[in-house]
Amino acid sequence: MSRTPVAARTFIAVVAVCAAGCLGPLLAQVPLRGPVRQATGGAPVAWHTLGLLAALYLVGELPGRCPFSGERVPVRAGSFFPFLLAAAFLLPPSAAALVAVPGALAGRVEHRPSAARRIWRTAQLTVTVWAASSVYGVLGGPAALSGPHGPGGRPGAVPDFPYLLLPACAAGVVFSLVLALLDGAIRVLAEHLPVRNAWHGLFAPSFGPHLVHALAGLMMAVLWRGPYGPLSSLFVLLPMYISCWVFAQYHREHAAHRATIRALVQAVDIKDTYTRGHSERVGRASVLIAREIGMAPERVEALRFAGILHDVGKLGVPTRVLRKDGPLTPEERRVIELHPEYGHEIVRGIGFLDEARAAILHHHERLDGSGYPHGLRGAHIPESARVVAVADAFDAMTSNRSYRRGRPVAAAVEELRRCAGSQFDPRMVRALVRALDRVGWSAATVGVTADEATLPPPRGQAPAAGGAAGAGRSADGDGRSER
Repeated sequence: MSRTPVAARTFIAVVAVCAAGCLGPLLAQVPLRGPVRQATGGAPVAWHTLGLLAALYLVGELPGRCPFSGERVPVRAGSFFPFLLAAAFLLPPSAAALVAVPGALAGRVEHRPSAARRIWRTAQLTVTVWAASSVYGVLGGPAALSGPHGPGGRPGAVPDFPYLLLPACAAGVVFSLVLALLDGAIRVLAEHLPVRNAWHGLFAPSFGPHLVHALAGLMMAVLWRGPYGPLSSLFVLLPMYISCWVFAQYHREHAAHRATIRALVQAVDIKDTYTRGHSERVGRASVLIAREIGMAPERVEALRFAGILHDVGKLGVPTRVLRKDGPLTPEERRVIELHPEYGHEIVRGIGFLDEARAAILHHHERLDGSGYPHGLRGAHIPESARVVAVADAFDAMTSNRSYRRGRPVAAAVEELRRCAGSQFDPRMVRALVRALDRVGWSAATVGVTADEATLPPPRGQAPAAGGAAGAGRSADGDGRSER
């Protein structure tokens, strides 16, 4: 957990303690023999039910091949949540919470630090399931599941429909809400997102799926208590595995998207060696701005693509112009200023880029209307283009080149502020400044973008074009600005 911020580690520890408190009443009464003991509140705990549900959730969360696609893909988070919600409906809160522990601890972790993420996921799900089961119990869910004809959960009992839907749906809502609250809090502490934006896009998109999971869990619980017992409930596995297969297709498509973007960026870097690495950093800076102004996650991803691909149009610019070792002629400058339009044409047929296309076309427009290619002014410039313009200029000023050292971050920020209102959108400049104040601009991000061995141009001459792909005439300070 050494890479996790101290505040985030502290919060993870607090949630882990809360999770232990949720499990405490049950763990204190683990039976040495016999299938059933009493948990808090006098509710019976069916240990065979607990063990089977925990095993099913564990098997579902283990890394492996998706049974329908045959591919090794990360199982989508939440694909097997119906098992947890079925546990919330069939077991007392402490016992239901325990069902989540083995699967959460053993599940796949894609990013480091893996230990912190594993502990966090286990604690988060434990608290969430406990909360959902508690709400279900308060609203009379266990009695409604047993039904008026089967007190005590007698096999064959008829559930009390439609009333049973109320506690089940309430448990689903609480499940979704608690997950979102905890996810937002850890995003603030671990990813340094602003509080006003941390919960944006967490609850609303997941509410519907979690409600469906609750209904699937309820179906499992009803079948479990029915005359055919636990085996019949395994039919619910079919839609879960179909969900896994669908995610496998999404995963394959997303991998193809990444490969497409990587190939385009590598082509640009090979052609214009002066700005190698620039595209990736503009993508990172664009994400910082997009998150700071509260864009939805799907738009943040689009801005990342836009930042990475903003200079893809250089593929249409003659290499001799990009690498020319002297001042550009007016004709050569006009050729370079066509690269946004070339880029837009290159990505026109790539459907998943969507909003990124507007940013690629208009990231050299200026608020005062003196930019290119269309001379758009003010709010007529797409928001995505205004984001990328600031990110582009900032990286162009702070990046080292083979022919000059990058400016300090503070000097680049001051230049952006000076040009805000005429060249850059002041709102985007303020957003970048706030993000930099909060997370900084690491040395790894501000690396050299061209080969250090490249010799600088002769004294008094400017380097090859493209050295500051997004900086304006005012913000760049380069003799060979693309403008």
